Amino acid sequence: MRVEQRFPWKISHLRDHSSILDGTASPDLVLTDAHYLNSSLHQWMKGNIWIYQDRIVYAGSSMPEKMNGTEIIQLKDKWIVPGYIEPHVHPFQLYNPQSFSEYAAARGTTTFIQDNLMLLLLCDKKKALPFMQQFKASPLNYYWWSRLDSQTELRNEEDVFTNGEVLSWLDDPSVLLAGELTAWPKLAEGDDLLLSWVQEARLRYKRVEGHLPGASEKTIAKMTLFGVTGDHESMTGDDVWKRLEQGLAVTLRHSSIRPDLAQLIRELKEKQLHSFDSLMMTTDGSSPSFYESGVMDQLIKIAIDEGVEPIEAYHMATYAVAKYYRLDYMQGMIATGRLATLNILSDPKNPVPESVMSKGKWIKKDGVVQEQEFQPDWSSIQPLDIKWDIDHDDLQFSMPCGMNMVNNVITKPYSVSIDASVNELSRDHDESFLMLLDRHGEWKICTLIKGFASDLGGLASSFSNTGDILLIGKSKQDLIDAFNRMKEIGGGIVLTDKGERLHEIPLALGGVMSDQPMETLIEQEKELRNVLNNRGYAFDDPVYTLLFLSSTHLPYLRVTQRGIYDVKKKTVLFPTIMR
Repeated sequence: MRVEQRFPWKISHLRDHSSILDGTASPDLVLTDAHYLNSSLHQWMKGNIWIYQDRIVYAGSSMPEKMNGTEIIQLKDKWIVPGYIEPHVHPFQLYNPQSFSEYAAARGTTTFIQDNLMLLLLCDKKKALPFMQQFKASPLNYYWWSRLDSQTELRNEEDVFTNGEVLSWLDDPSVLLAGELTAWPKLAEGDDLLLSWVQEARLRYKRVEGHLPGASEKTIAKMTLFGVTGDHESMTGDDVWKRLEQGLAVTLRHSSIRPDLAQLIRELKEKQLHSFDSLMMTTDGSSPSFYESGVMDQLIKIAIDEGVEPIEAYHMATYAVAKYYRLDYMQGMIATGRLATLNILSDPKNPVPESVMSKGKWIKKDGVVQEQEFQPDWSSIQPLDIKWDIDHDDLQFSMPCGMNMVNNVITKPYSVSIDASVNELSRDHDESFLMLLDRHGEWKICTLIKGFASDLGGLASSFSNTGDILLIGKSKQDLIDAFNRMKEIGGGIVLTDKGERLHEIPLALGGVMSDQPMETLIEQEKELRNVLNNRGYAFDDPVYTLLFLSSTHLPYLRVTQRGIYDVKKKTVLFPTIMR
């Protein structure tokens, strides 16, 4: 039976709920004799949980007076905690919002606070918000951000982030925060439109998430004055401490490019932090294979292993998040009146649940994942339908300045000294052709990239920060072959060499997201990394490399829709040219 979105409950629903307490009606389900986490009391309680439809109507020591047709599940020696909340999701790292959440839910993460950036870039503006709203019909809990900037240099940013669009997102109850605010330097330097949007978010009681890696105490204080309420970019215990001192909420990150959680906890314990349960945790939109070890359950386990008291570790992924986002009246705790969203554990030190319930529906029961009816309508996501071609005339590389990879995501400028007019570069060095092409074929920018690979003919990717097309490789013919195959499959990542197709990951949803389940995608991404490593890619997260080549919230040089961009100087060094 399809889930009915019942919250906010009607008066008739509330009367039904209270009639169960009065003993004139029966609950649907009673979980008996369980240890459950009472977050208000900060302790484990032994008792019974009554559930009616999607709601906990009672949690305590009593049993219902009336139990006609009530299912009773005995949970002696089991432990119940709230469903886990991932507060900072980028649901487009090859996976999509549905595939990621289904995978995460089987391990107990059933609530997601998600980035809306790709919806803004891939949907018609009028369809982005309705696309998001359809997820209310899911048995899982979806909330959203309202981005205030693109984290790159768009040719038409003022058309994407209009005052009307931003305010319409902020007005939606499912939108809990503005940000993440990668354009905070503009805020600091006097961008009043951005400041007005931050204030509009605060007036609507929304949170404002910063993006402040390496920020000084004074910068953190200034952002707090402007309206930023939280930040997830701490890289050291000192970073966390500075943010807490200035009153910011802190989310500890453990991701595929910043697996920092264990070290952060150790450093905070060294600084004598007395309690962890007001902190939050996030995987920050990691690459697919990172999640083989779990989602929020993985982070809770790390916290417990590092000596965080189990109740505090669970609160970091449940109650603390719910309180911060003002959701604790509805979820993040096991108590009367909250949504029936909970995890049943065999041991409080093992956060991987045996059974998972969300909004009163079993997501996993006794170790068996239950099939769910809800499937989103993807028709609002504009398909990547390329009706144009590239040829050797497009592949002209004469740029004096190239991009040198320092790590997965940081690129510095370097002076190009090799002859790039040839059809194929030598495989004795690690310099490759790099091209960014408009997804509609209108413009291009060509340069070289150093450090990506030494023995790869061609890579074509429609997965990028903007959904435009990246070409990287040694051979112009292999680049054309990879592009043609990427075009044929409707978008994706394709690797070719000397006429041979090495690997591909189809991305049917807008050329950015896969329509395959996470398990399939994890294997495809692991193979992508393996092929690239064998061809000279010296890093460990090619997904983020491709995503962030255009992202101007990172130093030092980026390839964007406006051209080669110097982040520090905020200047376009070499503009894109029309094709």
